[in-house]
Amino acid sequence: MLRYSLYNEDQVREPDLPESYSSDNSSAADNQQERLIKIGWITGFADGEGCFSIHVVRQPHRENRRGYKTGFQVAHQFVVTQGAKSIECLQMMQRYFDVGRLHCNRRYDNHKEHLYQFVVSKRSDLLETIIPFFQRYPLRTSKHSDFEKFVKCMGVIQTNAHFTHRGLLEIVEIMQTMNHCKPRTEMIRILRDYTPNADLFVGEDIVRSAWRHAG
Repeated sequence: MLRYSLYNEDQVREPDLPESYSSDNSSAADNQQERLIKIGWITGFADGEGCFSIHVVRQPHRENRRGYKTGFQVAHQFVVTQGAKSIECLQMMQRYFDVGRLHCNRRYDNHKEHLYQFVVSKRSDLLETIIPFFQRYPLRTSKHSDFEKFVKCMGVIQTNAHFTHRGLLEIVEIMQTMNHCKPRTEMIRILRDYTPNADLFVGEDIVRSAWRHAG
């Protein structure tokens, strides 16, 4: 059973708003309207150019370096990508959330401009800022499904269950149903073989069929 907590929408980092406006308080009303427009823009922009992703990287024990107990490291991030000419959009998003960093992916092939990314990978920033925002202001495209799965994975990670084989297995099963992810059948088989108490999974369909959806 997946273990994750619900995030309070009050945790969303955004300016406090007056509860009511008088008829002659036009500036406050204008600010409210501008804020709503910005929120709608961010949600729409993330719908089109954003990505919620979970990655698993093999990290076994090596000489002079201790690996992870499960042999795998779990990474997580929210990324929005734009060309260099539109970097101001990413800068505005970074200022709004007040978390994350801008990263340049320099390109020297036949592309005319470098790519820039607004990246949020710190766990506390994802749990306390990014996830609550998109729970309060939901995505409208099929990416909303990926976001919900991302939240479930982050819930497992929040409890540190990803350091166990069973917790990692939960995450990998979710991962293989997310957009653009390849099936993880072999990894699931390995994790299941490594699980000390296989009886925990009796009656569960461990190796589910992978499916994809358009982004």
